[in-house]
Amino acid sequence: MTRNLTPINIFNQLRPVTIGFDNVFDHFERMMGDDHFFNGNATNYPPYNIVKTGDYTYDLELALAGFSKKDIDVAYKDGMLTVKSNHEAESKTEQEDINGGVLHRGISKRFFSKTFTIADDVEIKGAELKDGLLRVTLERIIPENKKPRTITIK
Repeated sequence: MTRNLTPINIFNQLRPVTIGFDNVFDHFERMMGDDHFFNGNATNYPPYNIVKTGDYTYDLELALAGFSKKDIDVAYKDGMLTVKSNHEAESKTEQEDINGGVLHRGISKRFFSKTFTIADDVEIKGAELKDGLLRVTLERIIPENKKPRTITIK
């Protein structure tokens, strides 16, 4: 007898033996159900790096040549960090092309939206756009109750 163990079935089997991981399982279930994500259709634009800069600090770097601060929105809600371009930036570029100012467009300034899942214990410290690179700085905050300690036996 062969058991059909889809990823969702595996998550459902793990739920009864874990505590406090509901949001993690919910996130993976959403990802597994998203054909766009797993069929390789997810866009690679804009290119990005995730850099560990210290024991508990990270930088998310997105290559945004041609974009200015007013062309980009960075938002955080419900554990999701979204970086996207304004539609305004896209229409400006199209207008420049129509007016004949651009003979070849190799630096893309098209609309994009990229979302990253941020762990509950990670804080977003800020964002900076410099030299075509958007850098979002993040820090993992470890609460006192999660730091290593010795339990006294009474």
